[in-house]
Amino acid sequence: MTRLFFGAGHIRPALAPVLCATLALTACSGVTGNARVEAVEASGDGTLRVGMILDNSGANSFLNAPQLAAAKLAVKEINVTGGHKGRPVELLPVESGEDPAAQAQALVQAKADVVVGPTDSSHAAAAIDILSRARTPLISPANTAASLSTIPSGGYYFRTAAADIAQAPVLVKLAKDAGAATIAVMYQDGSYGSDVSAAVSDAAEQAGVDVAALEGFASGDAGSAVSAIRDAGPDAVILIARDGAQGALAELHNADLAGSRILLSDGAFARYGSKLGTKALEGARAAVPGGLPSAGLQERLLGMDPGLKDVSFAAETYDAVILAALAAARAEDDAGRSIAANLIAVSGGTSAQPAKADAKEAGAKEPGAPCASYKECLAVKASGAEMNYDGESGPVAFDANGDITSAAFTIFTFGADNIPAVSGRETAGRAAG
Repeated sequence: MTRLFFGAGHIRPALAPVLCATLALTACSGVTGNARVEAVEASGDGTLRVGMILDNSGANSFLNAPQLAAAKLAVKEINVTGGHKGRPVELLPVESGEDPAAQAQALVQAKADVVVGPTDSSHAAAAIDILSRARTPLISPANTAASLSTIPSGGYYFRTAAADIAQAPVLVKLAKDAGAATIAVMYQDGSYGSDVSAAVSDAAEQAGVDVAALEGFASGDAGSAVSAIRDAGPDAVILIARDGAQGALAELHNADLAGSRILLSDGAFARYGSKLGTKALEGARAAVPGGLPSAGLQERLLGMDPGLKDVSFAAETYDAVILAALAAARAEDDAGRSIAANLIAVSGGTSAQPAKADAKEAGAKEPGAPCASYKECLAVKASGAEMNYDGESGPVAFDANGDITSAAFTIFTFGADNIPAVSGRETAGRAAG
């Protein structure tokens, strides 16, 4: 996910043997092959069933509502257009009170053909393990951990959200556009910090920007890193952090490294207000993956849930459902294997590895002009051209790992009150590097 909401997902030990016995697939040894590229024969029952894993609880539970509203809206609009092969698409009942593994197992038993979710990257592995054994594709609208690009899934895992490292060239561009010739990269210890800081260093080299300092720190102990950065004298400081961000920003402010010289990763983005010193962040900028849903989508979402107060991950969820339905339409089959084998094609992507990106895949057509809705894409299919869905979240174009290859970012600039406001938009060429 793209915000400060990270929990600890797991499969309860007592549940694991039951899952293996119930699924009776691959002796719980993992799924082999690559469903994203394998040729398959139709095996569906004629009804496309969409399931959801809503894994947010407690303070983060508000994130469930926009995803559910978006899925309901997508299913409604698909069905208004004729559904799948003349039959209504079904959105299965949601069990948001259960842990992700239990939700995944319930959806397998409910015969879900495709599942959308979860939000939290740490919950993905448990869901992937269960669903891939059932040959059910999982499309997350919010997972961002870089490590998920290569997670073993048998080709059944996709995501419509950008990987964390996609923000690297955007952060460097923001620094360079503001006149910075040198930057310091300050990152919180952990996989997020190390992955994104490495990507920022690479992006800086490609952009001709010198990295004057690269300093890691533990949450609550940023003083020595800030001292080293101050001594390096960079034009700008890129802070890559999550729960340690506020303490690091306070240290930077105390060292007179504040305001417009600061660039924040998505994990460090927050409404700090009085939690930091006066004008500590005035002019600082942050890059946050995604964009606000269009006014039209927001209006339609409110039609599904008049009480909706947040639209986080709504566009990405909507697109996940539409893409699944288009993949089923391309395959003329609703089975999970058929959906997985056609998601890359309908997104306008390629299953070729980057080194082979110029090689044309067997049986594949060149992506056609983008189509922006389920109805419009079906018309493209009827014309004999290849569907290429560019949806509410922007271009998708899945790659060989099921990652999007073009990522949109909303840029925020902080005022004197340390509160951010939207100030622009940027696009990164690849989502997962």
